[in-house]
Amino acid sequence: MQQYHQLMQHVLDQGVQKGDRTGTGTLSVFGYQMRYNLSEGFPLVTTKKVHLKSIIHELLWFLQGDTNIKYLVENGVNIWNEWPFQNYLNETHQAEAYPKHSEEWKAKMKEFKAQVIADYTFAKQWGELGPVYGRQWRNFEGVDQITGLIEDIKNKPDSRRLLVSAWNPKDVPEMAKSGLPPCHTLFQFYVANEKLSCQLYQRSADIFLGVPFNIASYALLTMMIAQVCGLGYGDFVHTLGDAHLYSNHLEQTKEQLGRAFRPLPQMKMNPLVKDIFDFKIDDFELVNYEPHSAIKAPVAV
Repeated sequence: MQQYHQLMQHVLDQGVQKGDRTGTGTLSVFGYQMRYNLSEGFPLVTTKKVHLKSIIHELLWFLQGDTNIKYLVENGVNIWNEWPFQNYLNETHQAEAYPKHSEEWKAKMKEFKAQVIADYTFAKQWGELGPVYGRQWRNFEGVDQITGLIEDIKNKPDSRRLLVSAWNPKDVPEMAKSGLPPCHTLFQFYVANEKLSCQLYQRSADIFLGVPFNIASYALLTMMIAQVCGLGYGDFVHTLGDAHLYSNHLEQTKEQLGRAFRPLPQMKMNPLVKDIFDFKIDDFELVNYEPHSAIKAPVAV
């Protein structure tokens, strides 16, 4: 994962200070690209521990077309909670009573998660993120992009139209109400020498917290699609628009840059799965992952 470390160092060295939607502030560069050969190992960061279960559950959630956090919370995945939770506080006029990331806020978040799990009506009202990734992947103005993509890879592997877009301008205002407009906006596949490659364009990249998840998620998606299409593994190419380190992640970034690399793990998948929508959490096994300890950092909401 040297490419990822090079990105972090580049932004520390060359980034410009910019304001942002969250009010946190960033160091930012515009335009950056990384490439990972998927045959050399699974590109999961080893200089800090990354929670793979969250990545897999989120990807399966996208593929099912789901946009409510209930499934994620039930499976111990908390990466999407802060947006609907903050929306809930705002809409119920409780935000002032629960300052972000205070002890009271944390306790209220725990209560919110429990209610999402226990109360379907509550989850339907407050756990919904709007027409985000899953909706656009599976129902973009009535088009199931993932099903069409798989069919085209199998039948038209030389096509230059093997694309999926999550950016739907009509739905962006609705997405922004209780979640985020898609950061990873468009991805394209490419078949050559019986191998499948993928390039992702990501308009906004939270380098410290988000990018390791994005790399692993799209690498895994590429491997899953390769398997169901009978192809080998090519490259994952990650192209970033606004690539930024939040100002409250700089010390954590420097700590991570001081750690030594460890060998990449390998991802094993159940070879019997031949339909992209049939994958379950138990169909994945990560082997030989021996990372350094996790490094905590706050999410900018």
